[in-house]
Amino acid sequence: VYQVFENVAQKYDIMNDSMSLGIHRLWKDVLLHKMNPSPGTLLLDVAGGTGDIAFRFINYVNSVRERQLRRKLKNHQNLSWQEIADSYQEEAVKPFGDSQVVVCDINKEMLKVGRQKAQRLGYSEGLSWVVGNAEELPFGDEKFDVYTIAFGIRNVTHIDLALQEAYRVLKPGGRFLCLEFSQVNNPLLSRLYDLYSFQIIPVLGEVIAGDWKSYQYLVESIRRFPPQEEFKAMIEDAGFLKVDYQNLTSGIVAIHSGFKL
Repeated sequence: VYQVFENVAQKYDIMNDSMSLGIHRLWKDVLLHKMNPSPGTLLLDVAGGTGDIAFRFINYVNSVRERQLRRKLKNHQNLSWQEIADSYQEEAVKPFGDSQVVVCDINKEMLKVGRQKAQRLGYSEGLSWVVGNAEELPFGDEKFDVYTIAFGIRNVTHIDLALQEAYRVLKPGGRFLCLEFSQVNNPLLSRLYDLYSFQIIPVLGEVIAGDWKSYQYLVESIRRFPPQEEFKAMIEDAGFLKVDYQNLTSGIVAIHSGFKL
């Protein structure tokens, strides 16, 4: 698995757009809206090497802070020009507040791509990159408010261990969110999806990334992943409560959510 992602790292984003026709961007946006993070949130994004979730998190929190600042100024109509200027100056100095996102990935090549993207897009505040295994996270207990893993948990060797680690590093009241390919619930779409997955995606992998085998593996890993109800039960077995899931695009992907209460 490590070799697969080392091979595809440089073309990972292009392939995601090609394979999903860009829809993966909308799925990740839905994940962030479901999370609805507030300023001060400490997020751990596991298997998030290329930074897609991290960058969305930063954008989301920044927009929340901006709305809060505008609301604050609107509610204090009698503020002097200097006080208004000071408020904006404070926002400019520390736009991300106390929020922090830690991207943890086992693959150094994926993290390298993520760092390059962050530099190119101008993300630096409140962002750190850590090499680490989802089954044995290099963090202490009860450190994070939210744990996310997007399109990564199906590639973990022991999913139960990864879920236990997610539970361990979350603070009481913390939330687990997983975006992953799942089981399509529309029979016609399911047949078309199988045809597309096994006949088209490996070809795209060969044409765009020069790598048929890695994308053949990725398709097969999707089919091996537990369906929605089974994965929900696994999350509950790890200790999470109020576990539910939301199907997107007829179950091609699902967002599972659970809380450490």
